[in-house]
Amino acid sequence: MTDSASDRRRPPSPTHRHAVSYIDKSREYYSAHGYEQPYRWATNTDAPFTPLAAPLSSATVGLVTTSSRFADHGDGPADEPKRVYAAPTDPAPERMFTMDLSWDKQATNTDDVETFLPIRRLRELEADGRIGRLADRFYGVPTEYSQRRTAEDAVAIEAWCREDDVDVVLLVPL
Repeated sequence: MTDSASDRRRPPSPTHRHAVSYIDKSREYYSAHGYEQPYRWATNTDAPFTPLAAPLSSATVGLVTTSSRFADHGDGPADEPKRVYAAPTDPAPERMFTMDLSWDKQATNTDDVETFLPIRRLRELEADGRIGRLADRFYGVPTEYSQRRTAEDAVAIEAWCREDDVDVVLLVPL
């Protein structure tokens, strides 16, 4: 059995499922780092989830990712320290910085940006009339693992969504 990079990128067998319990992995991670309290998942019971006021076929769709943009000068992230950002959807980025995030780097990769920032696919849905249009910007919330910071970043994302007349937001965390 080989253990080359190409072998690790092969998709799992269609006859076997390989699920990752992110809740368990997060609890184990925090416990291994000496935290006495298990990780508490953020909740927001006051979130204003409501039916769309108009059909999705006429809605402006916003897109939120947890990945970062690449710096223009190299292979690192564009923003240090990590901070919330808005970036144009046209042209769609060819790559995003994801190596600082926790995902199973042996079982998969993030070479296909469409798997976590589906701008081109949303453009296809727009062309087919399934959505009204994709917003001119997508929004990035690089992972900080802080509930306080998440709440602060949400305010900025909401403001940008209002500026861009977004009706519905697709959250695609990595």
